[in-house]
Parts: sequence; C-alpha cells; structure tokens
Amino acid sequence: MSVSLYYNAHRATPLTEAESASVARVVAAHTASSPYDDEEGLFLYDGRAAGPEEIVAGSTKMPLDPGRLLPVIAHVLDAVTELRRAVPDAGWRVHMDDLDVPWDEAEGYALPGMRDPDLIAELAAVHDEGRAQG
Repeated sequence: MSVSLYYNAHRATPLTEAESASVARVVAAHTASSPYDDEEGLFLYDGRAAGPEEIVAGSTKMPLDPGRLLPVIAHVLDAVTELRRAVPDAGWRVHMDDLDVPWDEAEGYALPGMRDPDLIAELAAVHDEGRAQG
C-alpha cells in the first residue's frame, strides 16, 4: 500500500509569467537536490488541473522504506513551502491522503518529528532489522 503527499493551489487568476518562472525554479532546484535519486520527488501535474481555478497541483508517492520516509517528506514539504511563498495569494491545500499538513508562517509546511535525527535513525534501523530477518 502506498501513501502519497498531495499539494494544490487555487485562485481565480492564472499564474503570471513571473510566478510560472518561480515555480519552475523551485521544481528544478528541489529535483536537483533530492535526497535519493531513486525516489519520487516533487511532481507537478502538467495541464491536468482539477478545475479552472487550480493553478498548481501535484503529488509525491512516499517511499516504502521507513528509513527514507522522513527525509523525503521533509524535502517535499520544503519544496511545497517554497511554492506557496512563490504564489502567496492562492488558497493552498497540502495533505497526505486524509491528513492535512498544517501551514505555519514561520516554518512553512511540516509534520511533527520529520527532522528528528533519532526518529529517522530508529526507522532506518527497524527497516534494516526487518531486511536482515527476511
């Protein structure tokens, strides 16, 4: 079973040229700095908007490896935070399946523990232990 992170922005006016360029820069920068080359990163849908007011939309499938989960979540949420700041006058929704990811003006999008090195190490150890037993 896979879990995905979904993100979208709505407003009555389309993206300006400057906003489109900013969005493209964010996508390029985060694609280049992905923590794992073999995991899905920030992915924006190309022309498949859900409605006429949807100006940015995308999703990222989360890794099945628990040791990679939090670094990927942090990386993608950092990218979506930059997207929101590049297009601040839109209504944004970010969610992981049925769980809405909260917005904080100072921190941006974040989930509790997503940058906790001890939790990341613990998840990686559980995964490695399961592989050794399997």
